[in-house]
Amino acid sequence: MPIGGIIISVRPEKTEEILFVLVQFPGVEVHGHDEQGNVVAVIDAPSTWVMEKIVKKINVFEAVLSIGFTYLNMEDEVDGPAPGERIPGLFHGVELDAG
Repeated sequence: MPIGGIIISVRPEKTEEILFVLVQFPGVEVHGHDEQGNVVAVIDAPSTWVMEKIVKKINVFEAVLSIGFTYLNMEDEVDGPAPGERIPGLFHGVELDAG
């Protein structure tokens, strides 16, 4: 399960609105924010694919100016396919060789 620490820059006047939205996402924990609109959060997702979907959904909101990762741990996914192992379903059905 990847875990990522992120800073979300939002329009300061919309911070409270975005804080409410963020806690609706499963696996997202808000750890703090400041008056300039910087929100510190952690995403704990079952896969990097799910994490990417969450980040894209957060980034859709007009009040969100940017999202930056400050930390990313995905070592359990790095242990993935062995050299030469086929990766089914990657890239919309195209199988690539992992080696």
